[in-house]
Amino acid sequence: IVGEIWHESKRWLQGDQFDAVMNYPVTVAELGFFGRDHLDTAEIAKAGGYEGKVRPFNGHEFAQQIDDILSWYDPAITQVQMNLLDSHDTPRALTCLSGDKASLKLAYLFQFTYPGAPTIYYGDEVGIDGGHDPDCRKSFNWDESTWDKDLLDYSKACIVLRKAHPALRTGEFRTVHVDDDTYAFERVLDGERLVVALNTAEEERTISLAGVDKILFGSATVSDGQATLAHRQGVVFKG
Repeated sequence: IVGEIWHESKRWLQGDQFDAVMNYPVTVAELGFFGRDHLDTAEIAKAGGYEGKVRPFNGHEFAQQIDDILSWYDPAITQVQMNLLDSHDTPRALTCLSGDKASLKLAYLFQFTYPGAPTIYYGDEVGIDGGHDPDCRKSFNWDESTWDKDLLDYSKACIVLRKAHPALRTGEFRTVHVDDDTYAFERVLDGERLVVALNTAEEERTISLAGVDKILFGSATVSDGQATLAHRQGVVFKG
């Protein structure tokens, strides 16, 4: 049973009411960090649950929010939380991000490598936009010529990545790097270590990532424990 609660929900997750909730606090963090320079604040404010919460965040603020959220619940609960970027009660993610696909791709990669149950609201994967209710609930467009195939392919690739690596589903989570523009974390399970690095800056960034030797997703340059990430890109490494 998944409850529709927009904030910290420990009182409902004691084992006698809900199994999980809609994890809107993570949504807020993702929109604010990955889309910080592209937020449509006027449209976002129309969703009552977002008002005063979704704003631009730097990497340190994002990391603190993620650490706080992870501390709220037992890991078994965290693994089944409904992680979403939008819903029938919010503007579409692409609209919240002013149509910026790079922001949405960064958020998707985080969503599919973070603990919990990643959820895509119908049509987001092909670039459907929409303002606050009722525009966010408009019909799906079945004309494939209108679909954003690049975004669809990226969404599928994120799903394939998650399915291929159990560590991304149930592995331990730990932040390994953070600065104003970049954030990286590791997922570890049964000897497998994956490192996810995300660069929100408009320029490439070089960060220290010890022990990574293979790129599984995305593109980067790695040498002597230093990884250079292209602008507005996310990369998954195997350590």
